[in-house]
Amino acid sequence: MSGIRIGLLSDTHGYIDNHIMNLLKECDEVWHAGDVGENDVFQRLQQFQKLRIVYGNIDTVTLQKSIPEDLTFRVEGFKVLMTHIAGNPPKFNKRVKAILEIEKPDIVVCGHSHILKFGWDKENQLWFMNPGAAGKHGFHAMRTMLRFTLVQGKIENAEVIELGKRGTI
Repeated sequence: MSGIRIGLLSDTHGYIDNHIMNLLKECDEVWHAGDVGENDVFQRLQQFQKLRIVYGNIDTVTLQKSIPEDLTFRVEGFKVLMTHIAGNPPKFNKRVKAILEIEKPDIVVCGHSHILKFGWDKENQLWFMNPGAAGKHGFHAMRTMLRFTLVQGKIENAEVIELGKRGTI
């Protein structure tokens, strides 16, 4: 298969299990949209050759010094903006709206809400991805992540992965 396979997660809140790590091994790149939690999660994720990661509102100052709040990059014909707190499209928060005007991304990736959302934002003409929460802390019932392939400006083979109910870990 051509293109780049992405594993996207967020809101691990200090928890990552072997099941998630095995699912990510099938990916060319791993993206984490903030609220990593304990530093050992960050260390485990660093085993992947290509890790793109931002910090979230619960991450320690030490972790915040190691990774950015916002990340903009290009991959397979897409310009991607990743941040932890973006708001809900098309009504992005003020800070993210300002970034959108300057960067004009094709994809916005965020976390924070613990609510999985993947779709086209018609008003802003961009893809929006929030993988929900992969960790066991928060109000979400089901732990989730996303996997998809980027191929020359197209998103293919997108899948929502349910990791199990939050309370059954």
